[in-house]
Amino acid sequence: QVQLVESGGGLVQAGGSLRLSCAASGFTFSDYVMNWWRQAPGKERELVASISDTGRITTYADSMKGRFTISRDNAKNTVYLQMNSLKLEDAAVYYCNAKLGNQDYWGKGTLVTVSS
Repeated sequence: QVQLVESGGGLVQAGGSLRLSCAASGFTFSDYVMNWWRQAPGKERELVASISDTGRITTYADSMKGRFTISRDNAKNTVYLQMNSLKLEDAAVYYCNAKLGNQDYWGKGTLVTVSS
């Protein structure tokens, strides 16, 4: 059974940091591209960051570059999102996504709230 379980969300002040984790099981994690997405209330889901199967290639949405870092540990079947210098507009539910060809798995999300 495929599972992606996000954790690490919570309430943080603007300017602060959070580290999200996504623990994967039920599939060969090291074969998959891993993505973090987010969705704020009333907005469409947007891609935050991606990391290749080996972890050598990472990409970010423009608004996250320099503030967010995606990483993975294939030995632990876990992907991370380090978020620094958080802004009010970063508040959203953050989702972990595993993708390989037409295989597309999603977690249930973790809520990040940013206060002023």
